[in-house]
Amino acid sequence: MPAALLALAISAFGIGTTEFVIMGLLPEVAGDFGVSIPSAGLLISGYALGVVVGAPLLTALASRVPRKTVLVGLMVLFIAGNVVSALAPTYGLLMTGRVVAALSHGAFFGVGAVVAASLVAPNKQAGAIAMMFTGLTVANVLGVPAGTALGQALGWRSTFWAVSALGVIGLIGILALVPVQATTKSAGLRSELAVFRRPQVWLALAMTALGFAGVFASFTYIAPMMTEVAGFSPGAVTWLLVLFGGGLFVGNLLGGKAADRSLMPSLYVILAVLAAVLVVFVFTAHSQLPAAITIAVFGAAGFATVAPLQARVMNKAEGAPALASAANIAAFNLGNAGGAWLGGKAIDAGLGYTAPNWIGAALALAGLLVAVISGMLDHGRRKARRAELAPAA
Repeated sequence: MPAALLALAISAFGIGTTEFVIMGLLPEVAGDFGVSIPSAGLLISGYALGVVVGAPLLTALASRVPRKTVLVGLMVLFIAGNVVSALAPTYGLLMTGRVVAALSHGAFFGVGAVVAASLVAPNKQAGAIAMMFTGLTVANVLGVPAGTALGQALGWRSTFWAVSALGVIGLIGILALVPVQATTKSAGLRSELAVFRRPQVWLALAMTALGFAGVFASFTYIAPMMTEVAGFSPGAVTWLLVLFGGGLFVGNLLGGKAADRSLMPSLYVILAVLAAVLVVFVFTAHSQLPAAITIAVFGAAGFATVAPLQARVMNKAEGAPALASAANIAAFNLGNAGGAWLGGKAIDAGLGYTAPNWIGAALALAGLLVAVISGMLDHGRRKARRAELAPAA
């Protein structure tokens, strides 16, 4: 494994921690600023919006800048946002810090995925992307619980100072280990934008949005599902989330390895398994041990999609992949928001806390349908090319 991948993974760990840790600190933040829990919850929405806006915007603005320089600048922005959050005397400034940190998120993973893929042989690129995203999965397993415990013990500001320190470590690693990669002649903004004229790029983005909408339709409501349906105590939810995070870690690595062997067939299988697991979860959610097992498998199936989906977008944006790669990170977050909204609508309609699993399964199947269409277009193009090259009778 190239040492540069470790630097990218450490940075991803810090970014993943700051994204999700606020969920466990909402009561502390709300109490400190005298706002309601729903108002504090907008700090999550503000971050997601920052990711969606920042991913394509910052990547486009930096299209002619060497990628190592871009990564360094993004980590500086990330650190600055978290320092502002740690020092924020008002709720408004805390929101500002969150959005500033979020602006770096999508662009970092988008450009970082391109850099990670460039560090290895073509047949190992999905695995390299998965290795970078391992930092994000470990953040869910270790970073978020540790950050929550730290914030509850020493105050929520201590968590943001700790994340800032992680950002500094990641920045040093990038400076020391990531090689300088000048942009190619074709990688200007015009070339980066031109790839969005390719239908396959949009199909790849649709796969990502639908697939991850399926994950978050269910995962967003995992706590009430486990306490109200499975009968777990509220205190057990933390350990169930750790179990889910362990599944994420395993699934991420397996998905990367599978995609390196055969990208599209892997996506077909993973999306089908994700849909099947969510259907099964409707029934296993009523019993504690089956529910716990399903949560781990659900985590593995959900995050096994990440590296293949990212690799697919980069493959179809060949020649100028950075902006499309960043747009795919935005698609992940749009899927997160859309899936959570649809799952909530199902609950509001009185369909029960397991209804989001049905919604998630339907969304995953929709993603699979898009993948099949995309694969058929590939097959048709290859068939036409073979016909053109065949000698005349």
